[in-house]
Amino acid sequence: MDKHQVAAILDEIGTLLELQGEDAFRCNAYHNGARAIEQLEEDLATVVREDRLGEVPHIGATLREKITTLVTTGHLPFYEELRKKTPPGLFDLLRIPGLGPKRVKLLYDRLGIDTLDKLAQACESGQVAKLKGMGEKMQQKILEGIQSLRQMGSRVRLDQALALASRLIDGLRTAPGIIRMELCGSLRRRRETIKDIDILISSDTPGPIMERFVGLPGVTQVIAHGATKSSVVVQGDGRLSMNADLRIVRDEQFPFALHYFTGSKGHNIAMRQRAQQYGLKLNEYELAGPDRRIRCRHEADLFRALDLAYIPPELRENTGEIDAAAKGTLPKLIEADDLKGVFHCHTTYSDGHNSVEEMARAAQALGLKYLGLADHSQSLTIANGLTPDRIRQQQMEIEQVNKRLKGLKILKGTECDILADGRLDYSDDVLATFDYVVASVHSHFKQSREEMTARIIKAIRNPYVTMLGHATGRLLLKREGYPVDLEAVLQAAAECGTMIEINANPQRLDLDWIHCKRAKALGVKLVINPDAHSSSEIALYHYGVDVARRGWLEKSDVFNTQSLADVTKALAARKSK
Repeated sequence: MDKHQVAAILDEIGTLLELQGEDAFRCNAYHNGARAIEQLEEDLATVVREDRLGEVPHIGATLREKITTLVTTGHLPFYEELRKKTPPGLFDLLRIPGLGPKRVKLLYDRLGIDTLDKLAQACESGQVAKLKGMGEKMQQKILEGIQSLRQMGSRVRLDQALALASRLIDGLRTAPGIIRMELCGSLRRRRETIKDIDILISSDTPGPIMERFVGLPGVTQVIAHGATKSSVVVQGDGRLSMNADLRIVRDEQFPFALHYFTGSKGHNIAMRQRAQQYGLKLNEYELAGPDRRIRCRHEADLFRALDLAYIPPELRENTGEIDAAAKGTLPKLIEADDLKGVFHCHTTYSDGHNSVEEMARAAQALGLKYLGLADHSQSLTIANGLTPDRIRQQQMEIEQVNKRLKGLKILKGTECDILADGRLDYSDDVLATFDYVVASVHSHFKQSREEMTARIIKAIRNPYVTMLGHATGRLLLKREGYPVDLEAVLQAAAECGTMIEINANPQRLDLDWIHCKRAKALGVKLVINPDAHSSSEIALYHYGVDVARRGWLEKSDVFNTQSLADVTKALAARKSK
């Protein structure tokens, strides 16, 4: 098992123990151990093999033994027994905002609730409100959470689906007879959330490949097992599971199948209609007419046959990409390598897990030229927000580390809270000490749409605010964004020259691609930020690039594709206004 799988299991053990009623110290030991393993910057198997787990913070003797067992055998009897003792439906309850392990245990112990349906019935009958520590408001919040979960269905986040799909691809890679292999569907289009994993392979000998697929580690159920298509349920980290389909075609069919199974449905319909204009039929097997068949070696050949420029998968949502491809006006989409630096990263000064220098070294290892550190402001005490005195302390440390660094510069920033009335959490004198300011909402989510919109617009009109952070505050598949008129916010940002963040943390991906496209049309500059709380999370900016590409953004649309010299000049000019 790799570090991500081990960390997920340790974290789940902590939750399982909480559901069993174990004391907080023991539960937190597993949660802390999970974070420590996730942030490990070297190969976990090597650390285990060299007996160096004891050097990792928060890893005591008990955890050393369990981690070693997981890494060397892929199993842990202690974990498997805990899962057997815990009704599986309790984990569905934990997905509801406001329901932690203690409350889920209370619901199970007092009312026998172990499914969403039972919980909904208990709320509708008023039983939940009568429990100590619950009440009418919590009962209503739970009902809203259940409704939201049912609307979301069984989708998972992009990063989780990619990790699971990559494991399947790696398991198939050495199967005999594979000519070409690609991920398809919404994963290839890089949607924010994913329902199923779709894999396409070309081969003349599909039998052995299908046998390998249905027998891969993690496959818990075989739904269908055929000669050219098989469907399975595969278990990922923790409680995550997904449906996965494998289709095998002849190699000459591969470009057509790749296009078809990538989608989207609307894009495919529009492409079929264009083919008809040429007297051709397009499906997953061929592009052909009554008396001819168009041979295509690659997907690009298919587009070329219909007089279209190649359309990147991220754009295939039937939002004008075919017309643009016909006119030659498709954007040259931003690439991950275009980013020269990132902003909005946290350190141990607030709620981050790594020091100033550790964050800088990690950014340098990724090839970045500048790193903006933006710890939380003073009102966010739950995240150890910085007082003015601690700001001065951090800024002095940044200056000291900058003297030791070569090839990367740390920029002094803050993630400053937008207070309920739109004021910022620091005085102008304090704000003036930063190179840049990320303004974000972290409280009073229940304000009306009008109040929230006015609050945010007031903040982004503040001359010290450089960029708006996570514009809607959403947490994908967990929490809806707060009510806000994004069109009005984007219009205001365009008027006053405030940038908008694409928060690349895969739990957020906020701004979404639709509003990125609108921001571009209005001339608003976007910034791709990882919202990193550890050194390993700096690389999350790749997910923000996916969002930007789906939003038709080019290199010139994104502020942090600029050089350090240009960025520092632009930031200084904004402060001097």
